[in-house]
Amino acid sequence: MVIFFRDKSVSAIIFLIILAVLVHIHFFFSVPQVVVGNEDGVLSLILKQYFTSIDGTFIFIIYILLLLLQAIRLNLILNEAKMFHQSGYTTAMAYILLSAFVQQWCALTPAMIANALVIWIFIKLSKLYNHQSPKTLLFNTGLLVGLTIICYHPTAILILVVLFALAVVRPFRLAEWLVLIIGIIAPYYFLLSYLFLTNHWNLVTQFLPIINFNLPVQHPDIWVAVNFGLILILLLLGIFMWMPANNRMIIQIRKTWGVMMVMLLIVLIIPFAFKAAGIESAFLWTVPLAAFISNFFSIPKKLWFPNFFFWLAIALIIHNNWLLMKI
Repeated sequence: MVIFFRDKSVSAIIFLIILAVLVHIHFFFSVPQVVVGNEDGVLSLILKQYFTSIDGTFIFIIYILLLLLQAIRLNLILNEAKMFHQSGYTTAMAYILLSAFVQQWCALTPAMIANALVIWIFIKLSKLYNHQSPKTLLFNTGLLVGLTIICYHPTAILILVVLFALAVVRPFRLAEWLVLIIGIIAPYYFLLSYLFLTNHWNLVTQFLPIINFNLPVQHPDIWVAVNFGLILILLLLGIFMWMPANNRMIIQIRKTWGVMMVMLLIVLIIPFAFKAAGIESAFLWTVPLAAFISNFFSIPKKLWFPNFFFWLAIALIIHNNWLLMKI
């Protein structure tokens, strides 16, 4: 089955659409949910005010479209950055599979929407190495990071990712660091100025991320452990396949992979560092996870091993769908 996604063709996109619908087939039997947190960004306010009362069919369409657009966009940028020896759609396939591993990820949430902005940030970072106007790119990247944090507070941790990217991808220039930091601060400067001038300063806490360490899953069951266990196994297999391939890549691509690795390590903290975000915020893991897991599905010449784990993932997803249909 994996072979259908290893080619860069229109047929692979058709299979992605079919896969996205099948792994979320529970939407045909249970009403799709809109899950929002408490004061974790503008996206929550928008979803709570405009989306919680609309028809479930419309939510289903929005979810599938967002999922496909994010998966394909992430796939295309990794292919354009030459991060794989062979272009295909295995990254998009991995992204879609991951979206169905956790029940809380099978809902329209601020984290899921924010993933589009996270992918956009990575696109900016992947162009840092030899960009002709680095200061413009850095300011735009910082601006995007600041806006993303306002939209969804747990993404504040991405500041560490962009700072690391600047440190390893480009030689140290104080002016570039200042431009990036000014870009990050700028959206908050204008937002706080607006709140002050309109006498709404009491609302300022709604737009500031609050770190509060906690356990995102209070009462885990065996199937939660099984699903996260399979994600971990796929990640380790992907990294195992990636390491020898990465050593043969040019320095620019290795640094881009380094940024992706740091993004993976940092976003893992999000569900534990933002109490109000819940396990839904872990959907932000899917961007770096899909990138690394894709190596396991795209590099091996013999497909029996990747196919085995693909069907194992499908089996667990079927079980998740069954549980969701019972809710």
